[in-house]
Amino acid sequence: MPYEVQGVVSRVKGEPVSLETVLVPDPGPGEAVVSVQACGVCHTDLHYREGGINDEFPFLLGHEAAGVVEQVGAGVTDLEPGDFVILNWRAVCGTCRACKRGRPWYCFSTHNAHQPMTLADGTKLSAALGIGAFLEKTLVHSGQCTKVSREAEPAVAGLLGCGVMAGIGAAINTGAVGRGDSVAVIGCGGVGAAAVAGSRLAGADRIIAVDTDERKLTWAKDFGATHTFNAAGKSEDEVVEAIQELTGSFGADVVIDAVGRPETWREAFYARDLAGTVVLVGVPTPDMRLEMPLIDFFSRGGSLKSSWYGDCLPSRDFPLLVDLYLQGRLPLDKFVTERIPLDGVEQAFARMHSGDVLRSVVTF
Repeated sequence: MPYEVQGVVSRVKGEPVSLETVLVPDPGPGEAVVSVQACGVCHTDLHYREGGINDEFPFLLGHEAAGVVEQVGAGVTDLEPGDFVILNWRAVCGTCRACKRGRPWYCFSTHNAHQPMTLADGTKLSAALGIGAFLEKTLVHSGQCTKVSREAEPAVAGLLGCGVMAGIGAAINTGAVGRGDSVAVIGCGGVGAAAVAGSRLAGADRIIAVDTDERKLTWAKDFGATHTFNAAGKSEDEVVEAIQELTGSFGADVVIDAVGRPETWREAFYARDLAGTVVLVGVPTPDMRLEMPLIDFFSRGGSLKSSWYGDCLPSRDFPLLVDLYLQGRLPLDKFVTERIPLDGVEQAFARMHSGDVLRSVVTF
């Protein structure tokens, strides 16, 4: 018998979201129904609403979530009702070429639930990132459920499902930040602030936060930035020079671009030390282009990387980061700016757009 619940749906590109009745089917083979306890409002949800991901409307939004397993389908042996889980959008297949090469964090064939969730009239919904968690219960593939300690508050734990994991992973997994390294993070919203936190966790000696908003620079200090630079009104050269000046004129060992624009990527490229690393974790739009002298790529050496979901392996990284949070070593709770009801998502989008919050979190 399908569950009948309330969920946040985007019906038309660019139009406000609405609260709709959603039918969630009983789990089939390999699937699970999760009672959602909290779900963060992520920029990706806004991108879906604006048509920036694809045009498969209507969308069931929400994906940065934690909750309790309600029911499992046939063949599910590693989950049971009552398990506290963080939902992830990298349920690795174990059989693709990346998985077989021992690199499951690059899995090319991740799993989602086979059955669709629908509106009351039978219209199929496209679940954001294969999850759709702005509703009371959601249907996912069992591999999208990562068990963690139930001591973690759902509003905090759920943030690891996307943005916070992307930033921490960009520093630790992709950028391989190590003890004594110098790091610059360009763009200090939710993902950038998480990259700062990840750099501190990894033992970086100098962490430089760069943004055009003084509020975000203050947040970055709370997560471990040792230096800040307000880039408002500054040229690319001035940003590069500021980072070099703070690193003994050499440039940072790792520079993380959490904005994803040609100008910020160029800043990251030239603000790193020789043989340093650039990590792109901010998401560019398809129309963006980059033009640079090829000789600069050759002469400066180092690594130029992009970080997708922080190159994370949820089964490995989520429990570890939750444990670090519970030990007081990772201040995940500082990312939660406000807790909101389910009908507050549209207003949360506006606050996100104006830069007033790190994360709004829907709580049930």
